[in-house]
Amino acid sequence: MQRILIVDDVELNRELLCNILKDDYIIEMAENGEQALEKLQEYQYDTSAILLDLQMPKMDGFAVIAEMKKNGWMQRIPILIISSEHAVAVENKCFELGVSDFIHKPFESSIVKNRVKNTMELFACKNQLEQKVEEQEETLKKQYRIIQMQAEKLREARPFNRLMMEYRSAIMEVETRLNVLNAEFSQEYNRNPFESIKSRLKSPTSIYEKLERKGYPVTVESIKEHLTDVAGLRVICSFPDDIYRLADLFVKQDDIILLRKKDYIQNPKTTGYRSLHLILNVPIFLSNEKHYVKVEVQFRTIAMDFWASLDHKLKYKRDVDNTDEIAAQLKACADSIEELDYQMQEIRNKIDKSKG
Repeated sequence: MQRILIVDDVELNRELLCNILKDDYIIEMAENGEQALEKLQEYQYDTSAILLDLQMPKMDGFAVIAEMKKNGWMQRIPILIISSEHAVAVENKCFELGVSDFIHKPFESSIVKNRVKNTMELFACKNQLEQKVEEQEETLKKQYRIIQMQAEKLREARPFNRLMMEYRSAIMEVETRLNVLNAEFSQEYNRNPFESIKSRLKSPTSIYEKLERKGYPVTVESIKEHLTDVAGLRVICSFPDDIYRLADLFVKQDDIILLRKKDYIQNPKTTGYRSLHLILNVPIFLSNEKHYVKVEVQFRTIAMDFWASLDHKLKYKRDVDNTDEIAAQLKACADSIEELDYQMQEIRNKIDKSKG
């Protein structure tokens, strides 16, 4: 049987509650706050609930709550306040202090039993959930430490470092070729097909996590075979037609191999995401060989890129309120951006035509 502590300076109240609950629980009683703390000290690990009066001599119920908080007992023992008051301010104050429920006078046997039973069950469920969350957090921390250790080993491996050098070289190769096209357009047409290029090389930790998540072995050969986004570039253009013109010219170069194309401009994601993705095999020229490396190149307009940065924050930032509302606003913005991009493109075409 579970143990319950009844704390009230009125003997009649203690006896009434004891008679209601004694068939289901082991009952301990105290007539003031000091006695209550002595009982709690003795039975702190065996007490399943405390029924606590607020108005008592020597030490009142609020002082008992303060001591229980100080000793960490409220994390294990739910408190039900015994009260003849129905003042909202008092009840709110008690709930803010962590009290679980109220038992109002005069006592009704069935209500007392149900409130005690429900409070103890809910409190036990809450503690179990908190314990599970803590265990899951600890497991995730351990997994992350393992990933960090494995990623560090990967980083130190000579074949891995050589592979990363090859990916960096492929990024430089793509950047160089795009800059050449940009220079040619500037010379021939007095305009530039893109505004900027951003590049990134996936970190060892991200590489390890992705291989683990997809169930692939963590080896250099596995990275080459299964990952297409270790080396990535994002090309920011002014207008949608520049995206397709630039991508087409780049892919037509005789030593560039197009492996896969994903057109999220013509076929946007449900979120509103728009971008043109190309997975390419790009040649790099080493001291003794010509070698192909996979590179992912994404083409976006300035507005598409700005939108994508907000979408990324929504996905990966924790504790964001009203996510559904924000996602709906982003989708509406994406539709507006598409319309605006093509309107701006049409205006540019009119300006170009007016030059004769």
